[in-house]
Amino acid sequence: MISGLLFLAALAALPQASLAHARTEFHFTVDLDYVHAAPLFGAWEEQKWAPEFKPEFLYPMPPKDQEGAVFRVQKGEHSSLWVNTLFDLPGGRVQYVYVLADRLVTRIDIHLSKNGDHKTDVAVIYERTALISEANQHVQRLAEDDARSGDAWRDAINACAARMKAGH
Repeated sequence: MISGLLFLAALAALPQASLAHARTEFHFTVDLDYVHAAPLFGAWEEQKWAPEFKPEFLYPMPPKDQEGAVFRVQKGEHSSLWVNTLFDLPGGRVQYVYVLADRLVTRIDIHLSKNGDHKTDVAVIYERTALISEANQHVQRLAEDDARSGDAWRDAINACAARMKAGH
């Protein structure tokens, strides 16, 4: 018993590998009034502007954007489990947390605000943390990609807005 405790104490004293953590933020404005823009940041509605995003809803059924929604996303060979942790459209906040195969965890925090009568300002914060040291480089690569995502999000949502305004 004492030798087992000494072994555990010795393990605890070993230096732990440092796990990567990255925080990235980007901002953009979409050409759509707040009432129509805000719902597009729900996972179900996101498919209108990001058709490659295919959430498989586990809850609720039928699929609906709401706080507490749980869904899976398959990307290549990797599957991630997502939870909508905050869905407050009147307050301008949408948030998700997802875990990718015991490798990393990501929190996406979206802030929305009215910009006049016909535009919506958006701030997106990604926080990613490696769960194992082998994922450190992956976290850093994703953070670099996140930093360049604002223009793509804006352009895709504005294209969706144009289709919505045209009645398609």
